[in-house]
Amino acid sequence: MSAPSISAREFARRAGCDEKQVRRALTAGRLHADAGGLLDPAQLKLGWRKATRASGRKGADKSKVSADMSAQLSAPVSALEVRDDETPAVAASRLVREFGAEHDLNEAIRIKENYNAMLKRLEYEEKEGTLVELALAEQVLFEGGRAARDAWLNFPSKIGPMLAAELGLEADKVTETLTTYVHKQIAELGEPEADFAAR
Repeated sequence: MSAPSISAREFARRAGCDEKQVRRALTAGRLHADAGGLLDPAQLKLGWRKATRASGRKGADKSKVSADMSAQLSAPVSALEVRDDETPAVAASRLVREFGAEHDLNEAIRIKENYNAMLKRLEYEEKEGTLVELALAEQVLFEGGRAARDAWLNFPSKIGPMLAAELGLEADKVTETLTTYVHKQIAELGEPEADFAAR
């Protein structure tokens, strides 16, 4: 004696799917209902959903893609050799280094997190104004040095006549002498250089 027939909703609940799938399977003829529209629960074991899933696929043939992917993945793995004297962990570590990764996962994550933290700190300090770009600092230093040099080069022509009048000397001679000494001092000082990397 077979089990009593059930509704499409109950059939879907027992099959673990949507009632819409059951209705589509009935329309497609993969499931059969009696005259009252009820289904035999024995049809749950017939594999009617596999046909639904297979026919619902569109696009690439997944079995072909899977075969291609496994061929690609198995090629490098076959070239890997584990030495007899190595444990699996040691072999894995060696192989990772050989393929370009210098650190294990935990170390790589630690390095990445430290780098991100330092980067955020630099961004914060830059926004706060305590950190400036090297090019900007060099430009400010150069412009300040140039302004000081220009002020010293103009110093003899401004001060020379007043100093000569105070001392009762010839203005041209005092200005010329001051110019000579100021130029000599500027030459000794040289151009301002900022070696920020050394600090």
